[in-house]
Amino acid sequence: MEQLINYLLQYGNLNPQQTKLISHKLTDLELSKDQYFSEAGKTPQQVAFILEGILRVCYYNNKGEEVTKYFIDENQLVCDYRHFEANIAASEYIQAVTDCKLLVFSREGWNELSNTIVGWDDIVNKIVQNALSQKLERRSPLVEQDATTRYLNFLEKFPQIVNRIPLSYVASYLGITQSSLSRIRKNISR
Repeated sequence: MEQLINYLLQYGNLNPQQTKLISHKLTDLELSKDQYFSEAGKTPQQVAFILEGILRVCYYNNKGEEVTKYFIDENQLVCDYRHFEANIAASEYIQAVTDCKLLVFSREGWNELSNTIVGWDDIVNKIVQNALSQKLERRSPLVEQDATTRYLNFLEKFPQIVNRIPLSYVASYLGITQSSLSRIRKNISR
C-alpha cells in the first residue's frame, strides 16, 4: 500500500483522509505466470498497481503471430486505459510474465475516487501522460535501429527485467525471431 501511495504522490498531493479512502478501494490479486489481467475482446474492468512481478501487453497480428508491445514491472499502474475509460472491448492482452502480486481498483472504486478526491483526475492524467511518453520513448528507436542495437538498448533500459522474462517475449518485443536473438546474444558474449 505504501508503494502505491508513494507512487501517486509523485504526481500530486493527497491528504491522509484521501489516502485512507484509496486504501479502502483496493483488493489484493495474485496472478500466476501466463494468467491474463485483461483480455482482447473483453471490456477492462480493473486498474492495478504492480507490487511484484512483470506483465506484458501483447496482441496477435494479421498472420496470427503473437507480438509483445511492452513490459510493465513493479511500482507502476497497469490497465488498458483507453478501453477502460471508453468502457469498450480491449484489442490487446495484458498477461503475467512472472507470478505477480497486484493491488486492484475495480471500475466502481476507481470512478468513486474520481468523484470524491479533488485533484484525482489531474493525478491520473499526469500518470497517463508519463506512460504514453515512456511508450513512445521505448518504441521509436526500435524502428530505426538494427537488431543488435535494439537488443543492447533493451539491456540498457531494462536491466531489472531482462533475466526475468522468456527470450521469446524479448524477441517479439524487438521484432526479431528467437533464433536471431540467440545469435545476437552469442555474438555479444564473445
